[in-house]
Amino acid sequence: MTDFPPLVRPAAEKWRNPDRYWSDIARATAHLDSPVGVIEHAALSHNAFDMLDRAAGIPIRIASKSVRVRAVLDAVLALPGFEGVLAYTLDEALWLAQTIDDVVVGYPTVERGPLTVLALSAELASRVTLMVDSIEQLDLIDSIRPPGGRESIRVAIELDMSYSSRLLGRLGVWRSPVRTADDALELARAITMRAGFRLVGMMAYESQVAGVPDAQPGRALESAMVKDMQRRSFAELCARRASAVTAVRGIADLEFVNGGGTGSLHLTSGDPSVTELGAGSGLLAGHTFDGFTAFRPAPASAWGLSVVRRPATDRVTVLGGGWVASGPSGADRLPQVAWPEELSWAPREQAGEVQSPLSGKAAGRMSVGDRVWFRHAKSGEASERLAEFAIVHDGTVVATVPTYRGEGKAFL
Repeated sequence: MTDFPPLVRPAAEKWRNPDRYWSDIARATAHLDSPVGVIEHAALSHNAFDMLDRAAGIPIRIASKSVRVRAVLDAVLALPGFEGVLAYTLDEALWLAQTIDDVVVGYPTVERGPLTVLALSAELASRVTLMVDSIEQLDLIDSIRPPGGRESIRVAIELDMSYSSRLLGRLGVWRSPVRTADDALELARAITMRAGFRLVGMMAYESQVAGVPDAQPGRALESAMVKDMQRRSFAELCARRASAVTAVRGIADLEFVNGGGTGSLHLTSGDPSVTELGAGSGLLAGHTFDGFTAFRPAPASAWGLSVVRRPATDRVTVLGGGWVASGPSGADRLPQVAWPEELSWAPREQAGEVQSPLSGKAAGRMSVGDRVWFRHAKSGEASERLAEFAIVHDGTVVATVPTYRGEGKAFL
């Protein structure tokens, strides 16, 4: 089965009743072997429409690394308000650009093979935009295929959106060295004066606002500090982004200015310097996004692992489980034991590569062969472990769709 039902705004939010929600998923997929990946159709639909609501009419470019399932990308792009893809590698972008006509690569590229393919294809060069933040990156492209012997390469400048806090230091991700309007203008001038390149956009991703939970259970003081930091940071970055965009627009006809992320759609959509938003994590909704005040995503994706042994009356062990999210190590990077409730990781083993012991009241009611359901901390990364997802709709598997891995692709 490969037909993916169109996304429609759901009338009911079944995931608000965890017992019914997870029981329906378990029954629908009982005939499938573990590990079984699931995308719940109504939950995905809810998340997509919630993102559109918070975007308030500003187009959303889908961050593909947070999905990594082409059928999901296609289904979401079919909704008015989602436009284009923000890819994570050029290899991936070239693959997607066979069917999608607007793909921006969110990170700089140095791979000679993909750059050569891009440089020699008029169609791909018209569909794919590279991200740059230095003249060195332009030099590298020229060394592979000099101007005059290639298509004109579309590029966008990434602007650093990190925040410097007197109390907490630098907050945000280490990405672009282009921070000020003067930095952006200097690089823009170098691009526009250089043969073989066309400056078409800018990107300014505010990770410390879009990706940091501001309502973490049991951490009231930390949550209050995050909210204050995000308020101050957003005011500063909006002013700086507007200044940089104005400066660059003075010498280049920009097609797009990309900003935001899943956690900041409702804020960035009000920034007049931004023409589109970038987001993807909110679609499948890893459990990191349970801790945001502004929205409540549905648990659209999960995977099930089977109980293979009972080492004690209050413990069960599943085969596999070590699907730990990237980023700084910590408990918040572990998969969440979503169902049954009242199960937790063994403190000295936690999520193991080949087996994971779990303890709690629910363990006493479970038998060998029963299934435990998990949610990943980050969206998209589970797709690197699974070959396919079962699409569950109204308690039935209505489609089976491959991940990138299932299509034989491993981009990074």
